[in-house]
Amino acid sequence: MTDGQFSMFGEGDGLMAEVAQPDIVPDPDRVRQRLHDILETARAAPNVPWPEKKQRVWTIVFPNMAKWLPDDERDQLCFEFAREIERLREAA
Repeated sequence: MTDGQFSMFGEGDGLMAEVAQPDIVPDPDRVRQRLHDILETARAAPNVPWPEKKQRVWTIVFPNMAKWLPDDERDQLCFEFAREIERLREAA
């Protein structure tokens, strides 16, 4: 930097030390329990148990959370969740 200004990204000026971010790995047992809780809520409901926006969020979040589980378990839970969401949509 020839004009004496600091780089906002810390490139080459040595003023911004890189901070190592710890790898955060979710506990598969907690993920599993949360997914089963969500699935049970859907199964027990005669119609969609969430407001539309939250339902859309769960249709995205559920499969992403399931990625922390073994593939076969992930696939089965996602299949069951998708089936329940379809059932709930048809009931609406």
